[in-house]
Amino acid sequence: MLKAKLGANELKIAILGSRGIPVSYGGFETLAEELSTRLIHKGHNVTVYCCGPYSITGESTYKGVNRVVLPTIRTKVLEKPVFAFFSLLSSSVKNYDVILMLGISVSFFCFIPRLSGKKVIINIDGLEWQRRKWGPVISRLLRFEERMAGVMADTVVTDCRWVKEYYSERYGKDSVYVAYGAEIIDYPPGDALIKYGLNRDEYILYVSRFEPENNALLVREAYDSIKSPAKKLVMVGDAPYADAYIKQVKDTGNQRIIFTGYQYGDAYKELLSNAYLYIQATEVGGTHPALVEAMGAGNCVLANDVPEHREVLRDAGFYYKGKEDLKEKMIFLMDNKKNVREKKKAAVEVIEREYSWEKITDEYERLFLNLVEQ
Repeated sequence: MLKAKLGANELKIAILGSRGIPVSYGGFETLAEELSTRLIHKGHNVTVYCCGPYSITGESTYKGVNRVVLPTIRTKVLEKPVFAFFSLLSSSVKNYDVILMLGISVSFFCFIPRLSGKKVIINIDGLEWQRRKWGPVISRLLRFEERMAGVMADTVVTDCRWVKEYYSERYGKDSVYVAYGAEIIDYPPGDALIKYGLNRDEYILYVSRFEPENNALLVREAYDSIKSPAKKLVMVGDAPYADAYIKQVKDTGNQRIIFTGYQYGDAYKELLSNAYLYIQATEVGGTHPALVEAMGAGNCVLANDVPEHREVLRDAGFYYKGKEDLKEKMIFLMDNKKNVREKKKAAVEVIEREYSWEKITDEYERLFLNLVEQ
């Protein structure tokens, strides 16, 4: 009924706060691409704001989605909020119906586009202020922005029920739960495996930005402590402004550990599809994109035992607490193929049932349409 009232064509939607499309970085970027390209096929007009230093194409459109490229200041603290603020100002003077802001870095200013009648939604992601890379001043500022999201936006989106409960209890504000999505993939061994000297089911995979709260160092050290491991360890990721930590992570002479840097597209999907075991070591955030992507690729997941991982993975994987337990669980799973096969199948079933990108896009579209109708 809502579509009929608005016409087959459309909402004009702007997606802000990611580094842009085509995806070349992380979770919000993947969300921006997967959501925008699907909304285009549903008949909407969609624009994604792209951060200049990360823009890998000069084209004004990508798969039918409009691209607006804006500059920023390249420092750890200012890069994202400066770009997000420029995007907010630009989108405020254009004729969008809905603005989806990914992240809380400029929540306080999200009233600006509302002054001209636009609906503003903020996806607050996980609890950004908890990340160890931020000092006390930035952490306090991020908590302020987290609270302001519920004041300045028309609607707050949380991608994790645990975070939804936290936001309601702490700020007395309800939010709309919309999960992060994934696709079911099964890429055969190809160029990526050849490049790194890998074979199907012969490696453990870790994917994340190399930052302290993602525990790349803990994973590397736990693996290093295993005597003659039966599988290699492949660590996919990197991070801007984290050189000292990355140096620590890579400070190993273990020839069975392979560092690939960032991986995207077919190479990333190939590495996911052919892993024997996947480790999700993050400790902060909501629904982690890499986790649902690994599950969609049919991985047996060994996850850090935190509430947001249990919410997504449930009994379709295994959990660890601390470095020693991680080591023991890796050893156990390398020796127990049957358990691994059972969890691979269970993980795919969870994604098919609850986390498909088609389902997630439908939920965002319904949210957009309902807001515009109010």
